Amino acid sequence: MKIIFTRHAEEQIKERKIEKRLVEETIKYADKTRKEGKNKYYASRKINGFFLEVVYIRENYIKVITVYSIS
Repeated sequence: MKIIFTRHAEEQIKERKIEKRLVEETIKYADKTRKEGKNKYYASRKINGFFLEVVYIRENYIKVITVYSIS
């Protein structure tokens, strides 16, 4: 499935120095995914001692809204 990034997500990835590859892997291989509402998802995955959380909307493609780490 195609993954696109909002401008906000692109800025957060750059500012937080997160590799896009890790964002894509978190979506595909999440340790935990929860759904809120009709099509909004929160995917998290433990990477090197911290959790990466990706918020996205899933329709005919995946649109990444934001990305952040949780210690």
